[in-house]
Amino acid sequence: MSQGKLIVVTAPSGAGKTTIVHHLLDTFDNLAFSVSATTRHQRDNEQEGIDYYYTNVQEFKRLIEQDAFLEWQEVYENQFYGTLKSEVERLWGEGKHVIFDIDVKGAINVKNAYPDRALTIFIKPPSEDVLLERLKKRKSESAESLQKRIAKATFELTFEDKFDKVLVNDDLTVALKQADAIVGTWLDTTDN
Repeated sequence: MSQGKLIVVTAPSGAGKTTIVHHLLDTFDNLAFSVSATTRHQRDNEQEGIDYYYTNVQEFKRLIEQDAFLEWQEVYENQFYGTLKSEVERLWGEGKHVIFDIDVKGAINVKNAYPDRALTIFIKPPSEDVLLERLKKRKSESAESLQKRIAKATFELTFEDKFDKVLVNDDLTVALKQADAIVGTWLDTTDN
């Protein structure tokens, strides 16, 4: 394999990026998931080291000072997310290409850090109304938290033109086939 590559998948909450990332991981044996660090509380269905590396705000800030992150964002007040450089190096050391499921600003930062080694894919809902319905159906948020996510999602939709590829997730089956084609082409062109 040539140098490890990065596939950065981003989208507003509710657009389907996590579903698409899991599909790509199941489809391509040479991909590994970059587990992000976060200060948000662990949800009941999540596992340490699988979904996130959970930490507190003080420790996260210490890691920022040590320049330990490839990218990081304070997504909501005192709710930080970031990609540890050590995580990417670990996965590259295993001979894998790295796939990310991160927010829009984080994706732009990864692309800026590795312009020739990163492919950025923006997952877009068919409409803002569909996105709002998807977020409401989750029922995993308080009303206040849902309002924050809706405001952030609306803002993130304005960044579409900053990405290498845009994928509209209207029909999931179609979106998965398109994601396979995009990633397959990227890996084929980088492994030769």
